[in-house]
Amino acid sequence: MSIDIDTARRVAKLARIRVEEADLPALAGELSGILTFMEQLNEVNVDGVEPMTSVTPMRLKRRKDVVTDGNIQSAVLKNAPDAREGFFAVPKVVE
Repeated sequence: MSIDIDTARRVAKLARIRVEEADLPALAGELSGILTFMEQLNEVNVDGVEPMTSVTPMRLKRRKDVVTDGNIQSAVLKNAPDAREGFFAVPKVVE
């Protein structure tokens, strides 16, 4: 799959990365290379291969599934920079 300059410009805008107009062809080439590599990975036969959580064989630590002392909303929100109506308030990031 090949990425054109307009698509590279749009990806940079969505990622909020300022890319100079002269650098857009190089960015398009790099993105095309990434997609080509991903297409190669899709060709690999992974039938019967178990998913891994790590490259070393180890078991994840697990906690007991027990009921704890909940209902501490005020204590959780006490250190929040901005809390409204019992929730964390964050700045809008999607246009």
